[in-house]
Amino acid sequence: MSSLTEKDRPIVELLLNTGTCPRCILRFCCVASQTLYRHPYKDLMKDVKEFLKNNQEKEDKVCRDIIDPPCKRIRLEHTEEGPDDLNHNGALQQIPVVNDETTAMENSAVKVCNVCLGILQEFCEVDFVKKVCQKVNSADYQFTSFVFSVSLPPQLSVRERAAWLLVKQEMRKLGFSLAKDDIVQLKEAYKWIIHPQLSEELGVPADGKVLFEVSVVFAHPETDEECHFLATACPDCFKPAKNKQSVFTRMAVLKALEKIKEEDFLKHFPCPPSSPKNLCVALEVQCNNGAVFVAGRYNKYSRNLPQTPWIIDGERKLESSVEELISEHLMAEFKADSFNFSSSGREDVDVRTLGNGRPFAIELVNPRRIHFTAEEMKGLQQTINNSSDKIQVRDLQLVTREAIGRMKEGEEEKTKTYSALIWTDKAIQKEDIVFLDDIKELKLDQKTPLRVLHRRPLAVRCRIIHTMKSEYIDEHHFRLHLKTQAGTYIKEFVHGDFGRTKPNIGSLLNRTADILELDVESVDVDWPPTL
Repeated sequence: MSSLTEKDRPIVELLLNTGTCPRCILRFCCVASQTLYRHPYKDLMKDVKEFLKNNQEKEDKVCRDIIDPPCKRIRLEHTEEGPDDLNHNGALQQIPVVNDETTAMENSAVKVCNVCLGILQEFCEVDFVKKVCQKVNSADYQFTSFVFSVSLPPQLSVRERAAWLLVKQEMRKLGFSLAKDDIVQLKEAYKWIIHPQLSEELGVPADGKVLFEVSVVFAHPETDEECHFLATACPDCFKPAKNKQSVFTRMAVLKALEKIKEEDFLKHFPCPPSSPKNLCVALEVQCNNGAVFVAGRYNKYSRNLPQTPWIIDGERKLESSVEELISEHLMAEFKADSFNFSSSGREDVDVRTLGNGRPFAIELVNPRRIHFTAEEMKGLQQTINNSSDKIQVRDLQLVTREAIGRMKEGEEEKTKTYSALIWTDKAIQKEDIVFLDDIKELKLDQKTPLRVLHRRPLAVRCRIIHTMKSEYIDEHHFRLHLKTQAGTYIKEFVHGDFGRTKPNIGSLLNRTADILELDVESVDVDWPPTL
């Protein structure tokens, strides 16, 4: 085992005799050779034993060999604060040095590692990798590469700390120091071993930047309570949080371990950690694809269709919505778990959206299918349009998350064009309304409308009516075409909302006015690109 040197021998012997697996021994000896960790477990155990056997007669060389500089991860210790030879009641246990070769071999027959709890043993084997890949393949995802993540029991961090304190004490005796960050992290070593096997079995490369994630969640019920002493020592680190079954999360445990003094830690936890009876268990294998975003523009032709589901106190008021009519087909084709709908503004349930339509985007969460050709997207658009006469979509396309920002930027900055059918209580003639055509850049003060006050904060918003063009119909009706700043409440501009919008059509005409129909004729946001 060429990566281990004579100066590592006391550490190897110490850890092996206390029940640590060969891969964890490599980690605590700061061995960073990925290929070495991938060697079969039995071969590694054999190599460790051979290493001890071949170097046994040189056990004092670590202290003498100053010519050979120390490993770059191990620094010469000048002053070291902290507890020295402490036992379990505030102390490190003294581990007898095994000089007898036979005894060393017998004691090194580890069943379950006292540090990794079997993560770097059983769960690096081919059988486990095959089970993970079977789960991935049965989930029926489209992917060309993957990123692998692992969730480890929080008590592993506690055991890692105990093992580090043990090794640090031994290093101190030799005149060296070992920082926590010098040790190869368990997750890192596990991924070194598992990545090539998963890649070979799945037939695609591992890539940390891709959106398809394979994750394994481990637990070790036998040692679940090993973290609990930290809650007494560092209560501020363990606070209940929403959606968390336990306060003993990995981050909370790590925070507490950073805070607790070494002597307090050693009073509550054995060093070296005890050997467990059972391996970790793989609770679940999860697959998740990053979200896919689909954008387009929609027209709404119905005056009885809300943009999003209309539900009040748990009761649905109308059977469908624009959002549902579009998303149900996307959900089916992309095989997604859920979706999030957004658009450049919104229209009321009784307002039509005509012209080139309103820009929208849908985030499809955890889709199984992610690759679509332009022709397939065109076919999907046609499927949506054939399914209902209430809406139509155009320019349906795949976009990036970043591109959606352009739609939201334009929501308040751009202009919108409307057509309103207006009624007046007093009779009008064409000449009574023609002056509206000459009004340009009319500034409004709009207090939050009464009809939306339940969901919008009370405020006075300044909005601009850029242009108006009237179209006389009869003595009590006319149509008004308006080009306005985005965010203008058109209905309130017509009837005044009990004086909450000033000026308004009623005050300009000096009579009561109300709106009978409203259509959105254009939303001037240049997104998504026209196909």
